[in-house]
Amino acid sequence: MGILLFLLRATGVAILILFGLLSVILIFPLASLRVRSSMNLYWSRVLMALCGVKVRVTGEPVRDGAVLWVANHVSWVDIFVLNSIRPTAFVAKSDIRRWPIIGWLVAGAGTVFIERGNRNAIRAVAGHMKGRFEQGEVVGLFPEGTTSSGFDVAPFHSSLFDAAIRAHVDIQPIALRFFHKRQRSDYVAFVGEQNLLQNLWCLLGTTGVEIELVFLPAMPSEACEQAGRSHVASRAHHLIRQAVVGKPRQ
Repeated sequence: MGILLFLLRATGVAILILFGLLSVILIFPLASLRVRSSMNLYWSRVLMALCGVKVRVTGEPVRDGAVLWVANHVSWVDIFVLNSIRPTAFVAKSDIRRWPIIGWLVAGAGTVFIERGNRNAIRAVAGHMKGRFEQGEVVGLFPEGTTSSGFDVAPFHSSLFDAAIRAHVDIQPIALRFFHKRQRSDYVAFVGEQNLLQNLWCLLGTTGVEIELVFLPAMPSEACEQAGRSHVASRAHHLIRQAVVGKPRQ
């Protein structure tokens, strides 16, 4: 059953990815931001449906205007799960750009890539983030800098919080909680020595995968400016970790 389900889903995903790549090459260069955003939104929703991922939203996401979405990081699907709620320009580590197919898609969708530990790269990315904010877009950030099992949250890097603070935009923390067959689980977490194909085998060959997005109250830009990036990053980490490690869902 697992093999048949994997093959059926993999076929659907392959067709959707082909459509996505053609859209990035042929349509995106000519399309307006509104059209590209709408295509990203619905493409991501269809992808999650084909992968068998049920997305559950708790809280109120900021749906209009510029905002920085800050979330814990569990899997490559995080980008598409958040994009299924509101089209988002992500800041991601440069390794992802080299991934076959997935890397091409997220690059074409407007992801900003960063080399960790490179100060010049951080300044360049901050400039790109400012441009996105000026267009009223959401910028998504995974401040842990790597994925985790989803049961806890690693310390946050604070450097890129500064770009949002300087741009005078609100910062909204988001907790991602992964479930498998109604239990908190790391079954589809993309961690350790697992490669992308192995992770796809786990995800596409099973049922009962659910990702809960807990949208916490946005941190107002004025308060963030007064507090400074280190305090803001620490506060966001505390709120997200509290939601991730909190009581099991009833």
